[in-house]
Order: sequence, then C-alpha cells, then structure tokens
Amino acid sequence: MAGRIPSTFVDDLLARVDIVDVVDHRVPLRKQGSDWVARCPFHDENTPSFTVTPSKQLYYCFGCGAGGSALGFVMAYDNLGFVEAVETLAQSLGMAVPRDGGGAAQGPTLEPLYEALACAERFYRRQLSHSDAAVEYLKRRGISGQTAARFGLGFAPAEWRALLDRAACADAETLHRAGLVNQQESSGRYYDRLRERVVFPIRDRRGRAIAFGGRVLGEAKPKYLNTPESPVFHKGRELYGLYEARRRHRQLSRLVVVEGYMDVVGLAEQGIDYAVATLGTAASRAHVERLLGVVNEVVFCFDGDAAGQQAAWRALGNTLPALADGREARFLFLPEGEDPDSLVATEGAAAFEQRLAQAHALADYLIQGVREGVDTSTIGGRVRIAERARPLLASMPQGLYHELLIDRLAATVGTSADRLRHELTDTAANSEPARAPAPTPGHRSGSVRMTPMRTAIAIVLQHPELAQAVPAEHPALSAPLKGAALLADVRSKALQDAAATPARLVESYRETAEHPYLERLATHEFATDDNVERAQALQRELEGAL
Repeated sequence: MAGRIPSTFVDDLLARVDIVDVVDHRVPLRKQGSDWVARCPFHDENTPSFTVTPSKQLYYCFGCGAGGSALGFVMAYDNLGFVEAVETLAQSLGMAVPRDGGGAAQGPTLEPLYEALACAERFYRRQLSHSDAAVEYLKRRGISGQTAARFGLGFAPAEWRALLDRAACADAETLHRAGLVNQQESSGRYYDRLRERVVFPIRDRRGRAIAFGGRVLGEAKPKYLNTPESPVFHKGRELYGLYEARRRHRQLSRLVVVEGYMDVVGLAEQGIDYAVATLGTAASRAHVERLLGVVNEVVFCFDGDAAGQQAAWRALGNTLPALADGREARFLFLPEGEDPDSLVATEGAAAFEQRLAQAHALADYLIQGVREGVDTSTIGGRVRIAERARPLLASMPQGLYHELLIDRLAATVGTSADRLRHELTDTAANSEPARAPAPTPGHRSGSVRMTPMRTAIAIVLQHPELAQAVPAEHPALSAPLKGAALLADVRSKALQDAAATPARLVESYRETAEHPYLERLATHEFATDDNVERAQALQRELEGAL
C-alpha cells in the first residue's frame, strides 16, 4: 500500500456516512427536537450536553467543547489516528480505501499479516477447549470461561508445526513476518514460536490481534514468551488489555499499569477491569503519553523491592513530560510476595481499589525520591535535593501542576520558589524543552469569541450554499484583515463542492492549524433558522469586518 488517502475519498466517505449512526453505535443517543443528545463520553456530567446535529453532520459538547465530524469522533472515541479512523468508517460501509500513487512506497501490504494473526487467534481459541491441562490451569488461577472469552484466551498445542500444518493460516513466509513461526538457521525449516502455552492475544486500537503472549502451564523458563516485533507490532508502544478496558467502559477515568497478562486478566475477573500491562518492557514515554491520552489518572503497580523501586523511578521520569494540568500519576507498591492478581483474589476488589486510592501521588513520590539518603538538616544536603530535582522539573510541560510542584520543592529545600524557577530556567536553556502531550477531546479550550469576520466564516461553514451570496470581488475577501484569507478559502471550497456540508468543509482542513478553530466555528449556535435572515446576517458581518 502506498501514498496518502485521497481527499476526494474522505469527502465521499463523509457524504455517505451518517454521524448519528456512527455516534449511536458507541454512545446511546436520544432524539431532542431536530438534534440527538447524550451524556458526553469525553468528560463526567449528569445532564446531557453532548449534541449531534444531522443537518451539519457534526457533534458538539457544550460542557467541554469537544466537537467535529464523524471522522473526528471516531478518532477521539476509539483513540485512533486519522488513517485508522478512515479505514474503520470505510469498513463499516464496505468501502475499500484507495491511496494516491504519488506518496512514498510503504512496502508490502499488511493485510495478509492481519489475516494470518486473526486466523491464528481463532485456531488458538479452538485448541483451548481441547486442552484439559490449560483449562485446569485457568480454573486454578480463578479465571472463568466468561473472562477467558472476553480476552480471547487460547492455547498453543505442543506440536512443532500446528500453525503450519493444521491451522493452514498462511504460507510459512507470511507467518514468519507476522512473528508466529521461527526459522531454523541450519535447515531453513519453520516451526511454531508458541508451543504448549496459554495464549493471550495482544490487540491494537481497532481490536485486531497484532501479536501474542504465551504462558507456560508449569514453571518452565521462560515463563512468558511474546511473539517478536513485526511490521504490525511494536512492543514499546502497545499495552495489553487497553482495547478490552476501553470496550468495557464508555468513559475511563483511571488505568492501572501492571506487569503481566495474568495480572490484567485476574484483576478483570475480580471486577478491576481497567488494568493494562506493558509487554516485557518498562513503561516508556510512548506508553505514558498513550495512557494519559485516554485517562486523567494512571496508577503504576510495582513490587516493593529494590527492582520495583527502580522501575517506578524510571516510570516517573517517563511520566513527567506528559503530565499536563488535570492529569495525575500514582505509584502503588505491593506487599512482599504478592502480585496484583493474587492480592485482589485474597482481599477483594474493594480493598484493592482502596489501595489504589491511597497510592503515592507523583509529587509525593518525586520528593521522597530526591530526599532519599540525603541529610536535609545541612545546606549541602538541601542543595543536593535541588540538584536531583532540577532535571526532573525541567522535563515537565509548563502549567499549574509544574508551578505548585516547584513551590512544594522550594519549601522542602528552604529556598524561594522564584530562586528555584531561575535555576530551572538555566537548566531548560541547555536542554531539550518538554513536549506537552496532545490534548484529549475533553480538554479543548473554550468557545471562540465571535467577531464579524469569525461570524461570517461560521455562516459559510455551516451553510455552504450561502457562499454564492459573497461575490468574488467583495472587499472583505482581500482586505488586510485577520481571517480574510481564510474566509476566501472557505468560500472557494464551498463553491467548488456542490455537495459540501459543514463536516466536509471542516475535514478538508484537518492537516492545518486552522482545523480546531474551524471545528468550533462550525458548531457555533445562531439564533435564526431562516436562510434569508442568514444571508442578510452574512452581509452585515462582512460590512462590519471592514
């Protein structure tokens, strides 16, 4: 597959899709006048302020400001990138997604890999019911059939070539590219990578199997084994259980990060169905950014030993650059000899959730860490604390959380907050600035202050048929005014597209800086529903802009 998705295809897709169907498939809507409403899936609320307007093919939340087209909704709700969201909508309509030929080549198509992985998942699931030992293992770990089915658990038989000879999922080379089989160097023969193991499918944001983890039934080593990285699987970015957690909850407020697959499944069995696991790696910055793009609070679970403390400190370092205002990270250290799976089975879900609520807040853990082993009664000790904390604080995005943390650290070391900020400025000048994470849909800035030019743009956006009411020679289109060029461009797009809708016009700006701004203008409410009055208002606003 090569090149970009043609904009004409995106236009066609938005013309065919109905935003009411797209949203209602994910969030139950109810009719209210000509619109549809629901409680917003992007922030907590009791009274519905989330509105879907069929005539505009747009959604908007009056509570948090989230809004956009059907494509934007799928991106936000399903946590997908642009291409993945286009593919998801196209698949729902039975449309094939074309690509422009002018883009850079992207190598062989990945579809055969996804098909091979899906086939392997079906094969492993069938094998589970034929393995008394695997079923007994899951029962012994307290995993019910319902939970096993929810996570798609399976079993890889002991045979060396079960996938190749019995499952017949794909040719050997495709299975090898997907990470499902290994190849002997001496003979060149292929053999199954996972054998005699309970199998855990690892899914992408769309729910497709992209890799597998396997757990031995006994105590053989290695206890856990993953299929390797492949063109569709990059373990430093993926999280086991995230897809299942998002499917389980319309709106997640917290995610718990644990170590292994069985921890995720065992917690879900007890009702803690919002846990995820990294895949044999420490929590990376990419992991943290993805987590905090979904929820506002992440709780990391670690063993209480020295290794657990070291892992927690690395996680803290990777969390700080993503810790924008309104987001929090906590650190829970487990009793010796316990893991989340065993602990929740012993003390119950309520007690475990109490532990989560009482876990160390990031600020507390950071200050505890920089004070570790330092004599705070001496000037030298307090200087040492500040030196330890300085690069950590410098890695954070600016904001109220950052400011309050500086205030607290300044009180700890006995200096002024202004002095500490000055030191941080010197550090930041010689280091790469912290990169703030992309805002989640529920954290969009407020509504736009309407000016005559903005009102004119909003009218043309919402009613493309009125673009013809603005003659090409109108002085407002070429005046040296902020927004004039954008108005001219929106007008031009509306005139060129006979089937233009607000959603299609807004979507045509997706890759530009104007896109979020136009989303808000497209959902601005006007008092009149009469097109003649709208046209008159447009002329007044254009005159007022000059």
